[in-house]
Amino acid sequence: MHDSPLTLAGQPLATASHALILLHGRGSSAVDILALARYLPVADYALLAPQATGHSWYPQSFLAPPAHNEPYLTAALAAVGRAVALAASHGIDPARTYLLGFSQGACLTLEYAARHATRYGGVAAFTGGLIGDQVYPERYAGDFGGTPCLLASADPDPHVPAARVRASAALITTLGAAVTEQITPGMGHTVTQPQLSLASELIFKPVPSH
Repeated sequence: MHDSPLTLAGQPLATASHALILLHGRGSSAVDILALARYLPVADYALLAPQATGHSWYPQSFLAPPAHNEPYLTAALAAVGRAVALAASHGIDPARTYLLGFSQGACLTLEYAARHATRYGGVAAFTGGLIGDQVYPERYAGDFGGTPCLLASADPDPHVPAARVRASAALITTLGAAVTEQITPGMGHTVTQPQLSLASELIFKPVPSH
């Protein structure tokens, strides 16, 4: 399997003070998810959007047993890791690195962050949950250190059960995340302006200096 290409936008990594990694959904693209940035207060951020091979990060539902989505899931997690590492190589540490995803990309966002819990700038998962036929707490370690995390979804949603969103919110809370959970009845499988406004308010604000 070859590396997922990375689309860069926003401010140059060499001069940006913050980085936002955006993960697209199944059937979508890096260019599509980058379009969300125009609705967020991230004008001074470097934007990094990996592109999944064949427009899908893994072949089965995120609710399938993890082994059923290998080796694709491992490769997808590595693609996120490369984007985080690229930001770090330009002096943008995790505390100023933000993760955002929609649908399959939201699942991948949460899975990566929970497996590598540290103080990120923030995490926004629009319609997603931790990956697997159940939540496996032993897969996750680290300390989010109060990282603001937004899990926003619909109930019902054709792909992402609200119960998994809630279970994911509970798990990352145990790892020290400051979680906001918003489940909207009848919203549909989409990202809405109210969700983006909430993300702008909760997630994309400067990390306090110490």
